[in-house]
Amino acid sequence: MLMPRRIKYRKQQRGRMKGKSTRGNKIVFGEFGLKAMEPAWITAQQIEAARVAITRHMKRIGKVWINIFPHKPVTKRPPETRMGKGKGNPEFWVAVVKPGRVMFEVSGVSEEIAYRAMQLAARKLPIRVRFVVRGQEGSRVL
Repeated sequence: MLMPRRIKYRKQQRGRMKGKSTRGNKIVFGEFGLKAMEPAWITAQQIEAARVAITRHMKRIGKVWINIFPHKPVTKRPPETRMGKGKGNPEFWVAVVKPGRVMFEVSGVSEEIAYRAMQLAARKLPIRVRFVVRGQEGSRVL
């Protein structure tokens, strides 16, 4: 499971996911990509599930890049506890994803295989995504 090795502070405030992604919004490493269309917190488990779906469909041919990393700890209070008594303990890690962010990239396979692999990965994610091809403006919504 993805998580930072060490962090300065155990707990973070929630923050806001306002605006579009200004960085990481172009395909840099691969030929095909999976671009986010909505803002969301993507958990480490969801990133891992999408990665497994992509690599299994591609049968370990080609290369996969994951361009998001869960840096943000999310805390939860134990069930059935009363109000007050401070903030809960960190339970899981999330990556803050804004619209336009290219989350996964793939190269070394045909477009049909890449499209199907990204389709399987899109089902593991809680947001609408788009399949993008390097150097082409047109893209398909998954």
